[in-house]
Amino acid sequence: NIQDCQAEDAEKTGKKIYDKICRYAANLVKVGEDITREYGVPIINKRISVTPIAVVANNLNRDQMVIVGRYLDQAAAEVGVNFIGGFSTLVHKGFSQGDLALIEAIPETLCSTERVCSSVNVGTTRAGINMDAVYRMGEIIKLTAELSADKDGLGCAKLVVFCNAVEDNPF
Repeated sequence: NIQDCQAEDAEKTGKKIYDKICRYAANLVKVGEDITREYGVPIINKRISVTPIAVVANNLNRDQMVIVGRYLDQAAAEVGVNFIGGFSTLVHKGFSQGDLALIEAIPETLCSTERVCSSVNVGTTRAGINMDAVYRMGEIIKLTAELSADKDGLGCAKLVVFCNAVEDNPF
């Protein structure tokens, strides 16, 4: 839960998120390796998930969201995990300014980071499907593929568009 990391700008928000992740996950990889040794069960990918960034950084614009995404990537690298999920938003009931800013930041963020994963929930059985979000995510997927073409479209491999996303699962 990184909701307490919200600040007035991207640098302060990103730094607070970085510090909290590094503090809480400092031993995560070591513990995973200890479990592997003790039980003989390999843990191939070490992952962290955080509160959806659109919730925490709802006051930021597109460019500022990219900055926050880079702080997420730096924190993941610092603690040694393979992936960090949570560059995400839930728009099945509509868009806030923060939701739109995060969606617009997805292509650049996924293409300029190594470990950041993104997800967007566009519909639920109860709320229906946000067709504006579906349309926009089609454009975002295409742009992400184009921007990461030199990496075999890897940006898209780190992006999920959900309907009925399982709660608390940013992967």
